[in-house]
Amino acid sequence: MRILLASNNLGKVKEYLDILSPKGIEILTMKDLGIEIDVEENGKTYEENAFIKAKALRPYTDLPIIADDSGLEVLELDRFPGLFTARFASSLGGYPNAFDELNKRLEGKKKDARFVCHIAYLPEKSEEAHFFEGICEGFILDKAVGENGFGYDPIFFSKELNKPFGTLDEEIKNRYSHRGKAASKLLDFLSKGL
Repeated sequence: MRILLASNNLGKVKEYLDILSPKGIEILTMKDLGIEIDVEENGKTYEENAFIKAKALRPYTDLPIIADDSGLEVLELDRFPGLFTARFASSLGGYPNAFDELNKRLEGKKKDARFVCHIAYLPEKSEEAHFFEGICEGFILDKAVGENGFGYDPIFFSKELNKPFGTLDEEIKNRYSHRGKAASKLLDFLSKGL
């Protein structure tokens, strides 16, 4: 089975390759198909943003499409940065600055947080979406730990694994991460139709 992934994020592409390729699914990227579009993510939920990205690629291919939107939600900050997770880091000049800013805002507060991922899947030639959610509970670390992962991984401590994401090898992280959990639900769904 071949699926087009609606992303140019190299970290995200690698995770999907690692998760789905061993299951016999060939992941194609927008670059592979020569698709150069910039999709405005103006939805009010992760699910809406994932659907917007997936649907934007439908005119370019009949292949099944997956897109996701994900975010880091800090409970004491009213689930901020949430939908603005990547943009927050970008606005501050990169992830290390975002780590510092989050910890400043959390001074004297609980640091409970969670990663959330919503995958939108469009079957072949279809615009009807199926959605899959993954959530990973944890908390924000005082400083970055480890060299693995990408984005906010170095300051996220997984309660389920009792370890920082930045110290996990890819296979373990992909099994327990928000994206890994959502992708597992997608795989269950695809296995019923494959």
